[in-house]
Amino acid sequence: MIETELIESQKTGDEAAFKYVVDTYQDKVFNTALGIVQNAEDAEDVAQEVFIQVYRGIGNFKGEAKLSTWLYRIATTRALDLLRSRKSKKRAAFIQRLFGEGNEPVYEIPDFHHPGVALDKKENATKLFKAIAQLPENQKVAFTLSKLEDLSYQEVSDVMKTSVPAVESLLHRAKQNLKKILEKEGT
Repeated sequence: MIETELIESQKTGDEAAFKYVVDTYQDKVFNTALGIVQNAEDAEDVAQEVFIQVYRGIGNFKGEAKLSTWLYRIATTRALDLLRSRKSKKRAAFIQRLFGEGNEPVYEIPDFHHPGVALDKKENATKLFKAIAQLPENQKVAFTLSKLEDLSYQEVSDVMKTSVPAVESLLHRAKQNLKKILEKEGT
């Protein structure tokens, strides 16, 4: 089905067209979210929110970008929103601990398993994903889309609404930061 026909079918409420979009993009949306939030349950929640937003908002889609770019942009935004929400809760928990209320540990990134990582490489992948989680937000997004989802620099720039040179710069800094983080941790 041609993308424009697919979008128009969705706009008229064609459930088969929506199902086709979900079937086609659900793994990519989930993996993008997983690369950012690094928790399978949260990534599933993000993916579900993405498709709810697509279902409700397809009428507003103007077709200025590819459908996949729009989906990646929504997935990235939703995943980052979740991380921001976590950081806010983490700060509140830390402040609560400072004042002696509760002895729960501050949030740590859980071990998780990305579906694209072979079993024998899980330990190194876990270290890498923990390092990715320490990157600044924009570097994390660029790295996830480029290296984990294998999007081109142009596609990453479309999703992030920035230029290709800016993406190249973000990826360069992300690689430098990852190298420092991994060396510091003795990996």
